[in-house]
Order: sequence, then structure tokens, then C-alpha cells
Amino acid sequence: MLPMTPKAKQRLLMTIVLLAGLFAILKLTYWVHFHQGKIDIQQQSERQLKELVNFLDGALSRYESIPHVLSTNPMLADVLNDQQNAKKVQELNLYLEEIQHVTEASDIYLIDALGIAIAASNWQQPFSFIGKDYSFRPYYTDAISGNLGRYYAVGTSSDKRGFYFSYPIYQQGGKGILGAIIVKVDIADIEQQSTSIAMAGQYQFLISDPDDIVFISSVDEWRLTSLTPLTQTKQYALNASKRYAERPIGELLIKPQYQEDSLSHGHIYQIRAGKNLAQYMDTHHLMTKAGWRVHILAPMKPLLESMPALMLLSASIYLLLALGLLFSSERRRNLQRMQLAQSLLEQRVEERTQDLQQANDRLKDTQDELIQAAKLTVIGSLSASINHELNQPLAALRSYAQNTQTFLARNMQDKALDNLKIIIELTDRLADIVGQFKSFTRKSQGTDSATDLKGCIKQALTIVQPEIDKQGVELDVLLPEGQYQVWGDKVRLQQVFVNIMSNAIVAMQQSSKRTLSIRVNCADKFCISIQDSGPGVRESQMEKIFEPYFTTSERTGLGLGLSISQRIIESMQGQINVANAEDGGAIFHIILPIYLAEERQSS
Repeated sequence: MLPMTPKAKQRLLMTIVLLAGLFAILKLTYWVHFHQGKIDIQQQSERQLKELVNFLDGALSRYESIPHVLSTNPMLADVLNDQQNAKKVQELNLYLEEIQHVTEASDIYLIDALGIAIAASNWQQPFSFIGKDYSFRPYYTDAISGNLGRYYAVGTSSDKRGFYFSYPIYQQGGKGILGAIIVKVDIADIEQQSTSIAMAGQYQFLISDPDDIVFISSVDEWRLTSLTPLTQTKQYALNASKRYAERPIGELLIKPQYQEDSLSHGHIYQIRAGKNLAQYMDTHHLMTKAGWRVHILAPMKPLLESMPALMLLSASIYLLLALGLLFSSERRRNLQRMQLAQSLLEQRVEERTQDLQQANDRLKDTQDELIQAAKLTVIGSLSASINHELNQPLAALRSYAQNTQTFLARNMQDKALDNLKIIIELTDRLADIVGQFKSFTRKSQGTDSATDLKGCIKQALTIVQPEIDKQGVELDVLLPEGQYQVWGDKVRLQQVFVNIMSNAIVAMQQSSKRTLSIRVNCADKFCISIQDSGPGVRESQMEKIFEPYFTTSERTGLGLGLSISQRIIESMQGQINVANAEDGGAIFHIILPIYLAEERQSS
């Protein structure tokens, strides 16, 4: 045998390394995908388990209060006290039959203190419960003890699986227990609905009792089987309890052995389903009231079937990477190009980030400009009334000044002084009006502070008062006593009130009766209501009324007043909405949180 050349040894070594790496990557791929798949399946199973448990709780709770309600009917205690009265018993049978049809329960029956059924909704059926002894049932024991009983079992008379609710029947005056009323729910119906849910979720489920006996399942052959070994002692206990009547109980073929005391989730079992063993992940939950343990069994088959393709993909990628090492020079150039592309990308990202920051700054400035434009639009629409409001005091000033000259010429100083006082008052009035409009039109800096709510409303009324007088609007204002504050920008809140009041005045221009009502209610929050007597808001406009550029006014406007008002109120952690009042007209509700200085300091 010829010795191996160095080149052949190098090739052999590379082959061994390549195969070892392939084995490692396949093993790692299998472990990672299987581990992540288990986590995904478990998370999905927990959500499905929660939905199924909620459904089961709802299905059972629907019937839980029925025995208690029935126990209040004096007919039941009357029959228990006079069991030999066939007429009363038959009337009760008919009554229970009617209740059974209404509630869709499986059966309803009355047992006496000895556990003997004396009346039942199935009195006319061949398997009627009347005359049967149910004193061995735990629901009888619970009810006779004065408690609400819950129990599930296979009926000894009907051979149907059911869940039983029982409640005691008390002697009049509550001096003693005469018997119990029992409501049986057909588990088969619940099982059928649960199976439909399981089919939609592509999983199987089973419900076991404290003895690990499966009595509800989406798979027929799993039903009435034991999850744990069926020992002779366990079989004897099951026969003694008569929970499953004459139904035979078998063992479920499950590997590895079911861990009945395990509180952890994610165990994988092989369970016989048909002729084959299938792998399932078990996720379970204990329903304490019902005494049920609900198991979601998620099939592992989809995960396992996806493994070969994924491993083949991993092997292909690995081999391609390994072959790529042979072209190191090309790879080096590719890496250089990738680094250059990455640098360019980072540079572009940085530039784009700066552009976005500048765009955000411009957007904020634009928003402030829109708010200012909306305020100026309101002032523009009120300009005629404002001029009228200013012209009257100015005309009066001129008249009083001329009179004062005359009085001084005639040496009537007392009357001249009176005129001067009136002139000063008119000057103060003009200063108030001009100052209020100057404050309103000033561009707000958006600075939040404690703001007097009633003061804002009154200042807003000062601005729209000329238009109110011009249009002949009757003003109805009701403000609470005391000082109330909100947290926000005073000028912007004032703008909201001016916008809504101005819109209300415009809406009432064609109305014969023009009334503007303003109310402030204080509970856990402030509710400011502004109502007009106009035609109201059409239903088709309700959803659009707060949209930007939407307006129903024929006057020149930006259509931004209500949109900006909504943003201002929301920035103050409040809400604004509109509705049509019952007595006609539109009514705006502004909800604002109450400002408490102590809470603001603590926060």
C-alpha cells in the first residue's frame, strides 16, 4: 500500500472536518427547531386551554343557579311533606318537565331525605328516575348537608353521562331539610361543542377526574379509559362509587407513563389513536369547582414532519458555505462590498433620521400655525361684531367729550367731572375688550398650568358677546359656585370654547328661537355642555365633524376648528363629543379631569 501524499492527507482531513461539521449542524438544527417548536406549541396550547376552560365554565355555570331557584318554589316542599298525594306529585312532574324543556337540562328530579326520587321531568320515560335510590351519590350528601352539590357521573338509570347540580329543600321557616332538587346536564352536548372547538384549533382534548379516568374526549376510543394503570384496588373503588355505572373502564395506551401529580406542562406522550401511536404535547388545567382536569393534546406530527425539510435546508446552506470557503478571494471582495454597502446604509439611515427629526419639528410648528390660523379665522368671522362693539363706546366717548367741553365753557365743573368719570369707564371697557382679543390672538406657547375653568368660559363669552348681541341670541349660562381648575394651556382651552360657541351661533342663524346654553357639571370629572337651538347635526356628518377641513358652514373658514379643538382637549387628557339634544339642536360635551394640586405635586 502506497503512503498517502500530503495533499491526500489534507483532503482527508478537510473531508473529516466537513462531515463532522455537517453532523453538528444537523444536530443543532434539530435541537433548536424542536425546542422552539415546543415553546410555540405550548404557548398556543395554553391559549387554547384557556378558551376551552372558559367555555366549559360557561356551559356549567348556565345551570348552576337553577336548583337554587327551583328550591324557592313551595310546591317542592309541599310534595315532600305529602308524598302520597298522587295529584300533587303529578303536577310537580309536569312542572319539572316544563322547566326541563325551557332550560334544556337533561333531567330535573326531586329526592326526599332518604335519597329516593319522588318526582322527575322524565316521569313518562321507560328509564324514569322516580322510585330510584340516589342516597349513594355525593350530590345527595352535599344537598342534605345544606350545601350546593356538584358531581359528574354516568346515570345508573339512563346510562348517560351527566353533570349534576343539587340544592336542599328546606321546611317552611328553614327548620329542617326535606330533600333536594337535582338538575342533570348532558355532558355529551358539552363534549360535542368542545370537540368542534378542538377541531377548529387542530388539537385533541380529554378531561379526566381525580381518579384519572377520561370521561370526556374528542377521540372516542380515549373515552372511559384510565390514564394511569388500572389496579385492582382502583377498579374496586370505581365499582363501589358507581360513578360510571356499568360502563367498562379500560387503560389508555400511553408512553411514557402518565405523571398524574405533575404540575408542569409540556410533557410529550405517545398515545394510541386508531391503529398507530401518535405523539402529543400535554397542557392541562384543573377546574377546581367541577373537579375536572382539562388536557389539551397538541399533535407533534406537524413539527416532526417539518424537521427533514429544515435539516435538508440547513445541510444545503452549510455545504454551500463550506464550498464558499474555497473561493476566499471572492468572499473577501464580497465582504468589502458588503461593508461599504453597510456604511452607505448607515449613512443614509442617519441622514433619513435627521430628515425625519426636522420633519417632526416642522410638523409641530405647522400644528401651532394651524392653531393660530384657526383662532384668527374665528376673530375674522367675528370682526364685524367686534367693530360694532368698539364703535359704540368710541361714539359715546366723542359725545361725552364734546359735552365736557361745553360744560367747562359754561363753568359747570360738576357735570364735567361726571362726564369724565363716564369717559374713564368707557375707556376701561375698551381696554378690556381690546386686551381680551389681544390675549386670544396672541400665539400660544403651549405651556400647561393650573387654569380657572369658569374664567376661561367667561373670557370666551367676552369674545363672542358682540356676535351674540348682533344675532339676538339668548344666553343661558349656569356655572357652579366656587373655584374649579383644570390642567392645560389657558389660551388653547379658551379657543376651544370660542370655536364651539361661534359654530353654535352660526348654526342658529336660520332658527326662529336662538338660545345658547352653557352648563358645567362637576362629579369625578368636569363636564362642560354647550347646546344650541339650531337644526342639529345630520347623522351622516357625525363621524366626520371632527375631521380636518370638514365644514358645514357656508362662511369662509379652514374647517379646522373642531379638529384642532379635539386635539387640544385630548392633549389635556379629556374627551369631546357631539350629539343631538332631545329638545332639538346640537350639544357638545367636553370632559376634562379635575386638577388637584396635591395629586400634581405627588406625581
